[in-house]
Amino acid sequence: MSTTIIKNIGELVLPKKSTRALKGKEMDELLIVKDGMVVIEDGKVIYSGEKTDDYTADQEIDAEGKLVTPALVDPHTHVVHGGSREHELALKIQGVDYLEILEQGGGILNTVEATKKASFDELLEKASKNIIRMIQHGVLTVESKSGYGLDLENELKQLKVSHALEEKFPITMKHTYLGPHAVPKGRENEEFLQEMTDLLQNDEIKKLSDFADIFTETGVFSVEESRRYMEAAKEAGYDLKIHADEIDPLGGLGLAIEQGAVSADHLVAASDKDKKALKDSDTIAVLLPGTTFYLGKDDYADARGMIDNGGAVALATDFNPGSCVTDNLQMIMTIGAIKLRMTPKEVWNAVTVNAAHAIKTDRGTLDAGDDANLVIWNAPNHEYVPYHYGVNHASKVIANGQVVFEQPGLNL
Repeated sequence: MSTTIIKNIGELVLPKKSTRALKGKEMDELLIVKDGMVVIEDGKVIYSGEKTDDYTADQEIDAEGKLVTPALVDPHTHVVHGGSREHELALKIQGVDYLEILEQGGGILNTVEATKKASFDELLEKASKNIIRMIQHGVLTVESKSGYGLDLENELKQLKVSHALEEKFPITMKHTYLGPHAVPKGRENEEFLQEMTDLLQNDEIKKLSDFADIFTETGVFSVEESRRYMEAAKEAGYDLKIHADEIDPLGGLGLAIEQGAVSADHLVAASDKDKKALKDSDTIAVLLPGTTFYLGKDDYADARGMIDNGGAVALATDFNPGSCVTDNLQMIMTIGAIKLRMTPKEVWNAVTVNAAHAIKTDRGTLDAGDDANLVIWNAPNHEYVPYHYGVNHASKVIANGQVVFEQPGLNL
């Protein structure tokens, strides 16, 4: 057995382990241990808490008074895709909105064409670069959606790449089938949605997918169309997710709660009634403020209304090539604090334990028995990371007890 002690921790952040996501006032509760210590044995945490002399180790890592937290969890990404859409930036600056770009054949449909043209190896190489950057920024758990195929062959290709990423890197991946992500040009909603719904029964899709998702929005799929899809997905044995109320208040959050979805994501335009209903549901609001920022919108999701009314909130990058082009969840933490008015403790819970619940994985905590996935930050305390934005604060990223990334110093 190999034992590692991480000592001299200035602040050790220990989110509360729970069978459900933290809700309401619980989100502002975070155990912070001064002068802490973590003991790791064969890749597992065996102790985390105040400094003690009860353990000996084969290896010691000096945290040098820095902040230590669980590794981050990103519960909403589109990391597997072909191409890029930098040419759309000028359109956004000119005021052309997201749905208009989509209607012109750009947006998601542009990425669909690039993804179809890309080989498996090309998609894996491209996504690997993004996963490496995510790891370097402290993320060791990632949800990955399909949705840029819109047919069996290419949806499967994306899902297979997503699984290959998990084999290639020391990360936990969750995989989501998002066949109904957009309607191909020249196709009717009803006919296309039925094709994507039928794919829920495909043996390979089922084997490769943890969740089924749908884009419920003006110009894409209505609440009623989404309900039919979600009911079929539930019957086929999938856990549910939904892109809901991103631009228009269609009632996607209410549908998610009605259908027992694990999460409803975006929610910028969610109604007050639906936000209040989160309290008595198990559905987690996964907010994506980086998307609002990148689209140049003024109105952000009402995190305060959701949390103050007793709901559960998580944060994610929504990394994708069109509406949020960032691998940096730390940047999202800052936007969550500044624009969503979330406290630092709420932000940390939203990118660890609640983010883990949003993709049904046992991550985001550092209790005895947990995999030793953690980050030593170039920060003196938990408030500093969202405060000092736009840089990478991750000093060392440790996966299963092994240092997999360490920021180099200057060699001048």
